[in-house]
Amino acid sequence: MIRIEAGKYSIGFEGPEACESDGEGPVREITLDSYCLDQTAVSNAQFAEFIEATGFVTDSETFGWAHVFIGQLSNSKQRKLRESNTVRGLQWWYAIEGAYWRKPEGPGSTIKKRMDHPVVSVSWNDATAYAAWAGKRLPTEAEWEVAARGNNNSQNMYPWGTELEPGGKHRCNVWQGDFPNKNSANDGYRWTAPVKAYRKYDNGFYNLVGNVWEWCADRFHPTWHAKESEATRMNPKGPASGDSRVMKGGSFLCHHSYCNRYRLGARTANTPDSAATNLGFRCARDA
Repeated sequence: MIRIEAGKYSIGFEGPEACESDGEGPVREITLDSYCLDQTAVSNAQFAEFIEATGFVTDSETFGWAHVFIGQLSNSKQRKLRESNTVRGLQWWYAIEGAYWRKPEGPGSTIKKRMDHPVVSVSWNDATAYAAWAGKRLPTEAEWEVAARGNNNSQNMYPWGTELEPGGKHRCNVWQGDFPNKNSANDGYRWTAPVKAYRKYDNGFYNLVGNVWEWCADRFHPTWHAKESEATRMNPKGPASGDSRVMKGGSFLCHHSYCNRYRLGARTANTPDSAATNLGFRCARDA
């Protein structure tokens, strides 16, 4: 884990790229106590250790399905789903029976060659259970963003600067090509990448941006943080109530044509029992 020292930091984003309905702004100064954050997202190998040690059953296993991106399914599978009208997903998502973290694309898929990739198809509930087993917790949204902004608390768009591909070099795993029809995978990966893929950030972290969305501890609200108060500025932990939890960082499915949430200030949310093939997590703990 990497230690972040206590101090005052700026988080949030305001600008034409911001998704106003997500509540990215305002840019605001907060105070955080010292904490530690995992260098990488939790991998399949790490999550497998947790399952073996505890026998934990994930939400997807309980429900019997998880969301899978259309492009990750075979053409024959896509046709069959359309013809049988069993599609329960929205737009390019299918709810696939039998999909869960060990078989993220459903029956017949495997993670055997992806043990160093981030675990996906894990809900907020699953992530919280893993963190407790590991003696850790999920990071708050503020902790996540401060770590991603780096040692100088940069107000850049990305952890490494102002350009997504500085000097034409890929620094993260996001969609290239025509979304959602064709991913050229110019960054080296069509779907998830290993947790230590790409150059690490100056403060030592890997892939806080792109690859997989990462669960945070906070409940989501688009305006709760806008009003200045002790709760929103001193070790903010999000609102006391709400149906959804914050997700940060974007994923391999993010593309400028519809979802530019691979920016540091971007945020979105999902219900705590939701699981999908582009959603994972990393852990934090008090220093």
